[in-house]
Amino acid sequence: MFESVQGLLDEHDSIQAQLGDPAVYADQRLARKLGRRSAQLNGIVEAYHRWEAIRDDLAAAKEMADEDPEFAAEVPELEAALETAAAKLRRLLIPRDPDDARNVILEVKGGEGGDEAALFAADLLRMYSRYAESRGWKTEIISATESDLGGYKDVQMAVKGSSNDPAEGVYARLKFEGGVHRVQRVPVTESQGRIHTSAAGVLVLPEVDEPEELEINQNDLKIDVYRSSGPGGQSVNTTDSAVRITHLPTGIVVAMQNEKSQLQNREAGMRVLRARILAHQQELIDAENSAQRKSQIRTMDRSERIRTYNYPENRIADHRTGYKAYNLDQVMNGDLEPVIQSAIEMDEQARLDAIGD
Repeated sequence: MFESVQGLLDEHDSIQAQLGDPAVYADQRLARKLGRRSAQLNGIVEAYHRWEAIRDDLAAAKEMADEDPEFAAEVPELEAALETAAAKLRRLLIPRDPDDARNVILEVKGGEGGDEAALFAADLLRMYSRYAESRGWKTEIISATESDLGGYKDVQMAVKGSSNDPAEGVYARLKFEGGVHRVQRVPVTESQGRIHTSAAGVLVLPEVDEPEELEINQNDLKIDVYRSSGPGGQSVNTTDSAVRITHLPTGIVVAMQNEKSQLQNREAGMRVLRARILAHQQELIDAENSAQRKSQIRTMDRSERIRTYNYPENRIADHRTGYKAYNLDQVMNGDLEPVIQSAIEMDEQARLDAIGD
């Protein structure tokens, strides 16, 4: 059982030796890659040694059971502990998404519902900001288009973590948030007290660590500049500071106008473009890998309705996992962990089932 772990133990030893060499840190990209893989393997190594120790204790207890009743009494407890340890190790051995350790760019866009949808988009952004704060992550607004009532027609926020462990990565936890989020409540613009339904779309993109990681040919880019139409200081509407970048091979378009200078908008646009190209490349890989698509929890498609937020009933319901709770007020204040955990557990089970198949 778990014969395949030996190769991972050897890899772990090799990585520890490399990380002990100061010369490795001259290449920050390599050091980051080794650090992430080490963090992922640490859990497997610890779980394997734990399973191994319990297995040996159980064998010893069974051997001595006939001679000593105390050892015999330990056998059922050790058997249960061994089963638990084996289950934990099996889950850790599930192949992880290669992007799990990455930071993310989170996009929220108001959908059907006009001003109310834009206000809900702002509520979702606040929810994610509070959740990020609770996990010690840093957030940064990259781009935003505000509505008349103070909501967001669309907004992009970078979320940055500090852990090397892929299981604790920002993308590992937020990737299941992509899709359509539906809200049912009485809008602030509703004078008759009627409940309306509106929606906002969320897209979660793994962010490229370094620009050099993703090679983009400048000849593949079409860059247009134009007058900015939103807030951004005195330069707005007087200079061509807004930038639209089109990646010709994929057709991906990014527009940026929040910064005062054309250079700043171009840099912000390239940051988002790299994340979208990385996500596009992963989509192509997923499309070729039918086993990875069995789960269907994570989606890059805004058209899939994933969750409903019902304010009159204080209810939140996830349509993929079946999760339901009546603490919507707490969730909107950032208590999102149980909802996210339900998606993570369903995804893990789907991956386990795929291995079994």
